[in-house]
Amino acid sequence: MANVREIKRRIRSVRNIAQVTRAMQMVAASKMRRAQEQVLATRPYSAKAWEVLTHLVEQRGSDQGEHGLLIRRDPITTTGVVLITSDKGLCGAYNGNIIRATLQFMQDLDHPVRLISVGRRGRDFMIRHGGNVVAEFSDLPPQPSLLDITPIARTAIDDFLSGDCDEVYLAYTDFINTLTQNPTIRRLLPIMPGQVESSVMREYMADTPVHVEGGFIYEPDPHTILDAVLPRFTELQIYQAILEALASEHSARMVAMRNATDSANELIGDLTLTYYRARQEAITKEMLDIAGGAEALVGVGA
Repeated sequence: MANVREIKRRIRSVRNIAQVTRAMQMVAASKMRRAQEQVLATRPYSAKAWEVLTHLVEQRGSDQGEHGLLIRRDPITTTGVVLITSDKGLCGAYNGNIIRATLQFMQDLDHPVRLISVGRRGRDFMIRHGGNVVAEFSDLPPQPSLLDITPIARTAIDDFLSGDCDEVYLAYTDFINTLTQNPTIRRLLPIMPGQVESSVMREYMADTPVHVEGGFIYEPDPHTILDAVLPRFTELQIYQAILEALASEHSARMVAMRNATDSANELIGDLTLTYYRARQEAITKEMLDIAGGAEALVGVGA
């Protein structure tokens, strides 16, 4: 059994770790609340934007050419993936789940994949394992704005329009609730109005009509508006995905730190019990030594 001093040192070390993990849990909880409020606030806007886009596509003239972001290519020779992970760790299986889902998706394809990484964890993993990372973005603000997402969207759009990619997918984590986050891979480009591939948005838009009845008057005309709206809508999809990922990351980190704190407290309890046993054993040995010495002195005196 370890000596009393060593056990006390271990208890003190574990207690310090528990204080750190408890503080990280509280910070993650605060960030999660802000991220959750932001992601829930943007979902109605995303739903309405999808409805307007669907109606615009239906209203454009048949004699006008199709926008480049709507063109479906066949066969598919190269796929682009925007992989959204975190910059930091200590968030449980959050990064591992989305990276694993992305790897499985890439393995199911029979052609090259170009990766646009958002977050250091996904970038580092893909580079170590030979992934073709053509662009990387990190250090996004804690509460990013649409302006912060524009370079990511511009990179994905340029890759698609230039023909470097025949299709582009988003790989991110849908925020369901504090305990549940769902790794999601869904199509970003070409845009397919009417198809909602996100489980969260599909549930949220269950009562939203895909085909809007009634007429709207567009100025100057639906085709011109569509040319301006489609790139913005692509930015909005990436923005929504990043907000979902941030809420999922903070939730996963809060749960991971809470579990770490609980484990540390449990270990402190076990170590404290071991400490008392070792202390009692040391006291018993000292008493036996004293009793043996006293008995020896009595024998000598006799």
